[in-house]
Amino acid sequence: QVQLVESGGGLVQAGGSLRLSCAASGRTFSTYVMAWFRQSPGKEREFVAAFWLGTLYYADSVKGRFTISRDNAKNTVYLQMNTLKPEDTAVYYCATRPPGATVSRLSREYAYWGQGTQVTVSS
Repeated sequence: QVQLVESGGGLVQAGGSLRLSCAASGRTFSTYVMAWFRQSPGKEREFVAAFWLGTLYYADSVKGRFTISRDNAKNTVYLQMNTLKPEDTAVYYCATRPPGATVSRLSREYAYWGQGTQVTVSS
């Protein structure tokens, strides 16, 4: 049973930083796609960043400000978020795809999700 548990969300002022963590269990994740998505009220869940086979992928809206990384020994993926903006306010979700799947920016192609962690950026 795959389980993903996010942590690290909170309230921060614009220009500040937060680091999200996603602890994974149920399998070894070193070769699987790990991704972050976010969803704000009234909007669809959108791709933020992904890590797959040593390659990093980012949404244009966060490129240069957010960094995804993973610690395979801890089965944990991180999202370092710098220079936060009010429009980054959302619930952030960690997700992974089934074995053998390639990276995708579409939320519907991810089979496993965490419960989400709220990030609120005040202006």
